[in-house]
Amino acid sequence: MSLIVQKYGGTSVADLAHIRNVAKRVIGYKKRGHDVVVVVSAMAGETDRLIGLADEISPAHDEREHDALVSTGEQVSSALLAMTIIEMGTKTRSLQGHQVSIGTDNGYMRARITDVDVKKIGKLLKSGHVVVVAGFQGIDPEGNITTLGRGGSDTTAVALAAKLKADECEIFTDVDGVYTADPRLCSDAKKIHNISYEEMIELASMGSKILHIRAVEFAMKYDVTLHVRSSLSDKEGTIVTSEDIEMEKMVVTAVAHDSNQAKITLVGVPDRPGVAYRIFEPVSAVGISVDMIIQNVSQEGFTDLTFTVRKTDYRKTLELVKPVCDGLGAEDVLGDPDIAKVSVVGVGMRSHAGAATTMFEALSKAGININMISTSEIKISCIINERYTELAVRVLHDAFKLKKKRAKAVKKPVRKRKKN
Repeated sequence: MSLIVQKYGGTSVADLAHIRNVAKRVIGYKKRGHDVVVVVSAMAGETDRLIGLADEISPAHDEREHDALVSTGEQVSSALLAMTIIEMGTKTRSLQGHQVSIGTDNGYMRARITDVDVKKIGKLLKSGHVVVVAGFQGIDPEGNITTLGRGGSDTTAVALAAKLKADECEIFTDVDGVYTADPRLCSDAKKIHNISYEEMIELASMGSKILHIRAVEFAMKYDVTLHVRSSLSDKEGTIVTSEDIEMEKMVVTAVAHDSNQAKITLVGVPDRPGVAYRIFEPVSAVGISVDMIIQNVSQEGFTDLTFTVRKTDYRKTLELVKPVCDGLGAEDVLGDPDIAKVSVVGVGMRSHAGAATTMFEALSKAGININMISTSEIKISCIINERYTELAVRVLHDAFKLKKKRAKAVKKPVRKRKKN
């Protein structure tokens, strides 16, 4: 008998028909002798609806009450799924984050898990129950409800799998795995059967919405193997696990893109100690993440500083840095929200040279100008004009020979016509 933790996203529990489909799948696992813990997200669109209601009251609404509100989406879906499984004849119990309990810090809207108590889950499993847990939520030291940020149900599932020492953690989504590029942009993208934690973290950080980055980090830390697959079929998906020799044979595993990017350039900034801190401190204080940073060579005591943030944070970031730059006597503050980031990712880059050359050559031949470049051991990212995003993904996918192999057409023998 195996212990399996399954997570179903919002599209998998979008309505009662989808919930019944999930219930049948869960019962199938139970009938095959497995212990099953199920983590669910809110029904598709529900979290956005609740946030919309809060925004109507005030765009700057209280964060504690925000978490108390949006966490109810998972309470609804977990209860509905438990009711459905019970109706189909299998013992089931739903639990909210505070009932498990999933302990977090008090960082409302983006809390981090600090501990998980699985005693109650263990007792229910021993008594033959399927346990359905509301994802995305926890409880802080003062007993307040907290939420883990968008995609946080993935992290809930991985944390439970780690604590329970589950045999497998399956992440069910509306796609059947991780692909070498977004299939919506690359029709010849192929499914990746095995991918390393590090590669998946890089893809998640660059716009891939298949897995939440903190969930993958958690899985890598506690060596939890993830299986990303579709809730609409029984096909094998993508296994996210430790790096192996086979993974290193491929120079590049996938091409990623992120259009939620904006660029800000500070012109003529004084080049002296403490300036960078003064610029970025108010940005980090409000929880805005800065991605790429490039500083030009200093000339006559002044320099230009360029950095990127999420497009959704663009206006707010401009509001924060302009007063600082005025106080520093900077020449100007320029912004460009019409950019995108394209990246190639692969653990094989550690042992193979030439990935950067191949990338730059492919973009050059396509007439795509590179504005900024960032690298790591297993990733190369370029900032380009947003209108070239789709073209860039395709040419890079071709350049690194990531296309799926097409089956060869079999010629049918030509039948000779009988003579009359």
